[in-house]
Amino acid sequence: MQALQDAIIRLLKERPFYGQFLLQFRRREQPGVKAAGVTIADGIPTLIVDPARFACFSNPEQLALLEHLIKHILHLHPCRRRERNPRYWDLACDLAINPGIDQLPPEAVRPERFHLPQQLSAEEYYAQLLQLPLLGMQPAQGDGGNQPDAGEQDKASRSKQLQQGFSAEPLDDHQHWQQADRTPVALSEQVVRQMVQTAWKKSHGEVPGELQLLLAGFLAPPKIPWQQILRQFIGNAGRVGRTSTWKRSHRRFGQNHPGQRKKQLLNLVVGVDVSDSTDSQVLRERFAQELLQIARGRQSRITLLYSGSRIQKIVEFSGVPQVSEVYRGGGFTDLRPVFSYAAQLQPRPAAIIYLTDGYGPAPDHTDIPTLWVLSPEGRKPTDWGLELRLDDLKGA
Repeated sequence: MQALQDAIIRLLKERPFYGQFLLQFRRREQPGVKAAGVTIADGIPTLIVDPARFACFSNPEQLALLEHLIKHILHLHPCRRRERNPRYWDLACDLAINPGIDQLPPEAVRPERFHLPQQLSAEEYYAQLLQLPLLGMQPAQGDGGNQPDAGEQDKASRSKQLQQGFSAEPLDDHQHWQQADRTPVALSEQVVRQMVQTAWKKSHGEVPGELQLLLAGFLAPPKIPWQQILRQFIGNAGRVGRTSTWKRSHRRFGQNHPGQRKKQLLNLVVGVDVSDSTDSQVLRERFAQELLQIARGRQSRITLLYSGSRIQKIVEFSGVPQVSEVYRGGGFTDLRPVFSYAAQLQPRPAAIIYLTDGYGPAPDHTDIPTLWVLSPEGRKPTDWGLELRLDDLKGA
């Protein structure tokens, strides 16, 4: 991944906002048919890279490719595909952003190659592409066939492709966009909003001119109620399992064997900061009421950890408890013990929800999706995780 690391460093120097935005992605090395791809999987922004293919591009092309990936996420393209034809939507998204990116690889699709105007939205390009029936007859990504090896053979393949004429394919790997379907659009928007705000602060408010209008919406106060974000985060964290049922026949063995149906298991760790700064009965009760209302009627396994400088009390329950108690601690806050405890649990928790003011040492990272539920005066303690601020307690 050295080529990627070097490209990010150059991006931080030349275009700080893009570099800071990209640093917030979880990176995954994976061989593929394209050099790179991005998605928002289970609420986590993820960058997937084939190092050998990525290294085939020149330095300017690498930066342009990274800018291309970033703009897909800024425009929420993976989350907006949904029921649309993937082939047309993937191309439409590339057509919408490529004209504004300098020094893209020559094979990058552009509107003029389809005799279409520039500066249309992805939805407008999608409607135009639907009028091109021959486009749908071309094989899409992942349809099979012999793929070229990475490295020098990939360079030769790109050169041959350009000599024979352009191929109507996206520049990056859009197969990973299927993972974004599991994340509600509003939750993905909140994830991107916080990434934008973090990158904006760390780049000292310097943003590319072409992004100012787009970023203005992300930098403005969110209009999404905190209850909706909490519900979508928990709904997305519910793991899907299977159980036997005689109400339907087995698809393979017929009526002599029970069929299967999906079931969701809500497996959560909930941390509650018991320091004096979050010792608000109203705040805790509002949060607890909403959490329990969401869990009602679902098969659940919730581990509740009351923690200050250490874990002071542990409550485990399945289903919905009949009585919600209030526990008060005090002292200073260390956010790390909750994550250490969660990492040792079996089965692995699907998510961690932490009610805190955020003032205290936190882990450098975690592989468990995390929602920071902050008090009105709190601050997000890390660059990772999703932030939810309980500002509007009166209207909650």
